[in-house]
Amino acid sequence: MTRTSTCIYHFLVFSWYVFLNFHISQQVGDPRKSKLFINGGQWKYLTFLNLLLQAIFYGVACLEDVLKITTGKKDIKFVTAFRDLLFTTLVLPISTFVFLSFWSLFLYDRELVYPKALDDIFPVWLNHALHTFILPFSLVEVILRPHCYPLKKKGLTLLTAAIVAYVSRRAQTPSADCLHPYATLWGPWAFTDTDGQQQVPQTVDIHGDILGKWLWVSC
Repeated sequence: MTRTSTCIYHFLVFSWYVFLNFHISQQVGDPRKSKLFINGGQWKYLTFLNLLLQAIFYGVACLEDVLKITTGKKDIKFVTAFRDLLFTTLVLPISTFVFLSFWSLFLYDRELVYPKALDDIFPVWLNHALHTFILPFSLVEVILRPHCYPLKKKGLTLLTAAIVAYVSRRAQTPSADCLHPYATLWGPWAFTDTDGQQQVPQTVDIHGDILGKWLWVSC
Protein backbone atom coordinates (compact mmCIF):
# COMPACT_ATOMS: atom_id res chain seq x y z
CA MET A 1 0.00 0.00 0.00
CA THR A 2 1.11 3.58 -0.64
CA ARG A 3 1.73 5.95 2.24
CA THR A 4 -1.50 7.78 1.49
CA SER A 5 -3.54 4.56 1.44
CA THR A 6 -1.97 3.42 4.70
CA CYS A 7 -2.72 6.80 6.27
CA ILE A 8 -6.37 6.62 5.18
CA TYR A 9 -6.66 3.08 6.54
CA HIS A 10 -5.18 4.05 9.90
CA PHE A 11 -7.42 7.12 10.08
CA LEU A 12 -10.54 5.04 9.43
CA VAL A 13 -9.61 2.44 12.07
CA PHE A 14 -8.69 5.23 14.52
CA SER A 15 -12.07 6.87 13.88
CA TRP A 16 -13.80 3.54 14.46
CA TYR A 17 -12.16 3.08 17.86
CA VAL A 18 -12.84 6.69 18.85
CA PHE A 19 -16.50 6.11 17.99
CA LEU A 20 -16.59 2.89 20.04
CA ASN A 21 -15.00 4.55 23.07
CA PHE A 22 -17.46 7.43 22.82
CA HIS A 23 -20.40 5.07 22.37
CA ILE A 24 -19.42 3.03 25.44
CA SER A 25 -18.96 6.17 27.54
CA GLN A 26 -22.56 7.14 26.76
CA GLN A 27 -23.88 3.82 28.09
CA VAL A 28 -22.93 4.60 31.68
CA GLY A 29 -26.04 6.75 32.09
CA ASP A 30 -28.38 4.01 30.85
CA PRO A 31 -30.27 2.60 33.87
CA ARG A 32 -30.13 -0.94 32.41
CA LYS A 33 -26.36 -0.76 32.03
CA SER A 34 -25.25 1.48 34.87
CA LYS A 35 -25.06 -1.39 37.37
CA LEU A 36 -22.51 -3.10 35.12
CA PHE A 37 -20.20 -0.11 35.41
CA ILE A 38 -20.16 0.53 39.15
CA ASN A 39 -16.94 0.32 41.19
CA GLY A 40 -14.51 1.30 38.45
CA GLY A 41 -16.82 1.98 35.52
CA GLN A 42 -16.00 0.39 32.19
CA TRP A 43 -12.30 0.64 33.00
CA LYS A 44 -12.45 -2.42 35.26
CA TYR A 45 -12.88 -4.56 32.13
CA LEU A 46 -9.90 -5.49 29.97
CA THR A 47 -12.18 -5.40 26.92
CA PHE A 48 -12.80 -1.67 27.32
CA LEU A 49 -9.21 -0.90 28.30
CA ASN A 50 -8.21 -2.64 25.10
CA LEU A 51 -10.52 -0.36 23.10
CA LEU A 52 -8.75 2.68 24.55
CA LEU A 53 -5.38 1.10 23.84
CA GLN A 54 -6.36 0.44 20.22
CA ALA A 55 -7.53 4.03 19.78
CA ILE A 56 -4.23 5.38 21.13
CA PHE A 57 -2.20 3.08 18.89
CA TYR A 58 -4.05 3.87 15.68
CA GLY A 59 -3.92 7.56 16.56
CA VAL A 60 -0.13 7.30 16.84
CA ALA A 61 0.05 5.25 13.61
CA CYS A 62 -2.04 7.85 11.77
CA LEU A 63 0.13 10.68 13.14
CA GLU A 64 3.24 8.86 11.95
CA ASP A 65 1.75 8.43 8.47
CA VAL A 66 0.93 12.14 8.25
CA LEU A 67 4.43 13.13 9.40
CA LYS A 68 6.01 10.78 6.86
CA ILE A 69 3.92 12.23 4.05
CA THR A 70 4.55 15.85 5.00
CA THR A 71 8.30 15.47 5.71
CA GLY A 72 9.12 12.86 3.09
CA LYS A 73 11.10 10.84 5.66
CA LYS A 74 11.07 7.05 5.81
CA ASP A 75 10.87 7.01 9.61
CA ILE A 76 9.99 9.54 12.29
CA LYS A 77 12.41 8.25 14.88
CA PHE A 78 10.58 8.77 18.20
CA VAL A 79 7.05 8.28 16.85
CA THR A 80 7.99 5.15 14.88
CA ALA A 81 9.81 3.65 17.87
CA PHE A 82 6.84 4.36 20.16
CA ARG A 83 4.40 2.93 17.59
CA ASP A 84 6.39 -0.29 17.32
CA LEU A 85 6.81 -0.65 21.10
CA LEU A 86 3.10 -0.07 21.68
CA PHE A 87 2.01 -2.52 19.00
CA THR A 88 4.43 -5.34 19.71
CA THR A 89 4.26 -5.34 23.51
CA LEU A 90 0.62 -4.43 24.18
CA VAL A 91 -1.72 -4.01 21.21
CA LEU A 92 -1.18 -7.34 19.45
CA PRO A 93 -0.83 -9.54 22.59
CA ILE A 94 -3.79 -8.01 24.44
CA SER A 95 -6.18 -7.92 21.47
CA THR A 96 -5.35 -11.57 20.76
CA PHE A 97 -5.82 -12.50 24.42
CA VAL A 98 -9.22 -10.76 24.59
CA PHE A 99 -10.33 -12.49 21.38
CA LEU A 100 -9.17 -15.97 22.40
CA SER A 101 -10.27 -15.86 26.03
CA PHE A 102 -13.72 -14.45 25.26
CA TRP A 103 -14.60 -16.76 22.38
CA SER A 104 -13.13 -19.83 24.08
CA LEU A 105 -15.38 -19.29 27.11
CA PHE A 106 -18.30 -18.25 24.91
CA LEU A 107 -18.13 -21.46 22.87
CA TYR A 108 -17.67 -23.57 26.00
CA ASP A 109 -20.52 -21.97 27.93
CA ARG A 110 -21.59 -18.46 27.02
CA GLU A 111 -23.31 -18.01 30.37
CA LEU A 112 -19.87 -17.85 31.98
CA VAL A 113 -18.75 -14.81 30.04
CA TYR A 114 -21.64 -13.24 28.11
CA PRO A 115 -25.07 -14.38 29.36
CA LYS A 116 -27.87 -14.46 26.81
CA ALA A 117 -29.67 -11.77 28.78
CA LEU A 118 -26.99 -9.31 27.65
CA ASP A 119 -28.19 -9.65 24.05
CA ASP A 120 -31.09 -7.39 25.03
CA ILE A 121 -28.69 -4.80 26.48
CA PHE A 122 -25.74 -4.82 24.07
CA PRO A 123 -26.42 -5.26 20.34
CA VAL A 124 -24.67 -8.06 18.45
CA TRP A 125 -22.59 -5.61 16.40
CA LEU A 126 -21.13 -4.12 19.59
CA ASN A 127 -20.20 -7.55 20.93
CA HIS A 128 -18.28 -8.29 17.73
CA ALA A 129 -16.71 -4.83 17.76
CA LEU A 130 -15.43 -5.49 21.29
CA HIS A 131 -14.37 -9.11 20.96
CA THR A 132 -14.01 -10.10 17.29
CA PHE A 133 -12.84 -7.30 15.00
CA ILE A 134 -9.95 -6.40 17.29
CA LEU A 135 -7.90 -9.40 16.14
CA PRO A 136 -8.33 -8.99 12.34
CA PHE A 137 -7.31 -5.33 12.64
CA SER A 138 -4.16 -6.34 14.53
CA LEU A 139 -3.30 -9.05 11.99
CA VAL A 140 -3.77 -6.58 9.12
CA GLU A 141 -1.32 -4.30 10.90
CA VAL A 142 1.24 -7.14 11.08
CA ILE A 143 0.87 -7.73 7.33
CA LEU A 144 0.63 -4.06 6.37
CA ARG A 145 4.14 -3.05 7.38
CA PRO A 146 7.13 -4.23 9.41
CA HIS A 147 7.47 -3.57 13.12
CA CYS A 148 10.72 -3.61 15.05
CA TYR A 149 10.31 -5.79 18.12
CA PRO A 150 12.19 -4.75 21.26
CA LEU A 151 14.54 -7.12 23.04
CA LYS A 152 12.42 -9.99 24.38
CA LYS A 153 13.40 -9.19 27.96
CA LYS A 154 12.25 -5.59 27.58
CA GLY A 155 9.07 -6.48 25.68
CA LEU A 156 7.99 -9.24 28.05
CA THR A 157 8.81 -7.06 31.08
CA LEU A 158 6.53 -4.27 29.84
CA LEU A 159 3.77 -6.72 28.98
CA THR A 160 4.05 -8.49 32.34
CA ALA A 161 3.98 -5.16 34.19
CA ALA A 162 0.79 -4.17 32.36
CA ILE A 163 -0.86 -7.53 33.15
CA VAL A 164 0.12 -7.44 36.83
CA ALA A 165 -1.16 -3.84 37.13
CA TYR A 166 -4.50 -4.80 35.61
CA VAL A 167 -4.91 -7.98 37.65
CA SER A 168 -4.00 -6.17 40.87
CA ARG A 169 -6.57 -3.46 40.18
CA ARG A 170 -9.20 -5.96 39.05
CA ALA A 171 -8.81 -8.18 42.10
CA GLN A 172 -9.91 -5.27 44.28
CA THR A 173 -13.32 -5.14 42.56
CA PRO A 174 -16.05 -7.16 44.27
CA SER A 175 -16.88 -10.17 42.10
CA ALA A 176 -20.59 -9.42 42.46
CA ASP A 177 -20.06 -6.16 40.55
CA CYS A 178 -18.54 -7.95 37.56
CA LEU A 179 -20.32 -8.38 34.26
CA HIS A 180 -18.94 -11.90 33.83
CA PRO A 181 -20.61 -14.67 35.88
CA TYR A 182 -17.36 -16.65 36.10
CA ALA A 183 -16.07 -13.96 38.45
CA THR A 184 -18.92 -14.70 40.84
CA LEU A 185 -18.20 -18.43 40.64
CA TRP A 186 -14.46 -18.14 41.16
CA GLY A 187 -14.35 -14.98 43.26
CA PRO A 188 -10.97 -13.19 43.50
CA TRP A 189 -9.24 -16.18 41.88
CA ALA A 190 -10.82 -15.16 38.57
CA PHE A 191 -8.41 -12.23 38.43
CA THR A 192 -5.39 -13.33 40.45
CA ASP A 193 -4.12 -16.19 38.28
CA THR A 194 -1.34 -13.99 36.95
CA ASP A 195 0.68 -16.89 35.57
CA GLY A 196 -2.19 -18.09 33.44
CA GLN A 197 -3.09 -14.59 32.26
CA GLN A 198 0.51 -13.84 31.34
CA GLN A 199 1.20 -16.97 29.32
CA VAL A 200 -1.20 -16.30 26.42
CA PRO A 201 -0.18 -12.65 25.77
CA GLN A 202 3.51 -13.51 26.18
CA THR A 203 3.18 -16.42 23.73
CA VAL A 204 1.45 -14.11 21.25
CA ASP A 205 4.22 -11.55 21.70
CA ILE A 206 6.86 -14.13 20.82
CA HIS A 207 4.94 -15.60 17.87
CA GLY A 208 4.09 -12.13 16.62
CA ASP A 209 7.83 -11.47 16.42
CA ILE A 210 8.31 -14.70 14.44
CA LEU A 211 5.43 -13.88 12.08
CA GLY A 212 6.69 -10.35 11.53
CA LYS A 213 10.18 -11.56 10.67
CA TRP A 214 8.72 -14.18 8.32
CA LEU A 215 6.69 -11.55 6.45
CA TRP A 216 9.30 -8.81 6.50
CA VAL A 217 13.06 -8.42 6.61
CA SER A 218 14.10 -8.28 10.24
CA CYS A 219 14.69 -4.75 11.58
